[in-house]
Amino acid sequence: MFAKAFEVLRKGVADRAFPGCAAAVSYRGKLAALKGVGRFTYEQNAAEVQADTIFDLASVSKVVATTAMAMLLYQRGHLELETPVASIVPEFSAGGDERRKQVTIRMLLAHSSGLPAYEKLFQKAHNRAELVKNAISTPLTADPTTHAEYSDIGFIVLGEVLGRIADEPLDRFCQREIFGPLGLAHTCFCPPANWKQSIPPTEDDREFRRRIIQGEVQDENASVMDGVAGHAGLFATASNVALFAETMLNGRSPIFRPETVALFTRRETVPLGTSRALGWDSPSSPSQSGHHFSAGSFGHLGYTGTSLWVDPARHLSVTLLSNRTWPDRSGQGIKEIRPRFHDAVVEALT
Repeated sequence: MFAKAFEVLRKGVADRAFPGCAAAVSYRGKLAALKGVGRFTYEQNAAEVQADTIFDLASVSKVVATTAMAMLLYQRGHLELETPVASIVPEFSAGGDERRKQVTIRMLLAHSSGLPAYEKLFQKAHNRAELVKNAISTPLTADPTTHAEYSDIGFIVLGEVLGRIADEPLDRFCQREIFGPLGLAHTCFCPPANWKQSIPPTEDDREFRRRIIQGEVQDENASVMDGVAGHAGLFATASNVALFAETMLNGRSPIFRPETVALFTRRETVPLGTSRALGWDSPSSPSQSGHHFSAGSFGHLGYTGTSLWVDPARHLSVTLLSNRTWPDRSGQGIKEIRPRFHDAVVEALT
């Protein structure tokens, strides 16, 4: 059924958009397709990617872990979206910028807090505590709610907020409350050493860590945070991500109520024109989800070449995991491959 879609991925490998990838399609409550394509690296003798190969999810961690934790805390009455960040993390409002007192948990989730997109905090921080402190004190670059800027810094702060609300680190909470109950046996932060040979390398890092990055998080800020961060750090198989996606389809979730899913996946109205929901993104024009996903769809991308898109109207989810950052992050071909793959999947179902 999905021969054309997987041919798109094989061409992506041939064109060196990525060395390899794994994809999963769930449709109407069932896993409709699961396949590995290509190899761990471009070497001819490299290991082949299998359907159960484990990938660094990069920013897809923001939805499968961090946003999911926020959803559960909200659902249980422990988190209010309009709570000021400074009431949970008092040091966030230090420094004299009165605007920081206006920043709420909703704004962090919606990327409208005024925090910048990215800062190389790892260049100055030597450990997790220092990096978190630097993230919390990062200056605003816009007034809250006036501008939507996708922000790793905001999600590092959000991870700290959620940890303080739950009185438990992100990784431990997610393992017990999300990954365990959903049966996501190959999803975790800081994968154990015996998983390494099942994880493709993401980068030959010659500047910061000066080693091949395999079985550890590619993102440098998350690396200094010991692999557990609100913005990145999660590893998983395509089938596990697809199983998580099924929990996000209304009425199918063992842990989320339909109204919680609806709230967090609905596009925000502020700032005007934003494509962001709470934690999640929605199709814009043009979109990496392609041309066919319905207006009520939601999804997320990851820097290493990963993505998850969910279309409730079709009861469809599409997971695509790759290591497009191998060996040096320069490849941008996935930006053409990904929407074509999504289009081919949807067209196969119509």
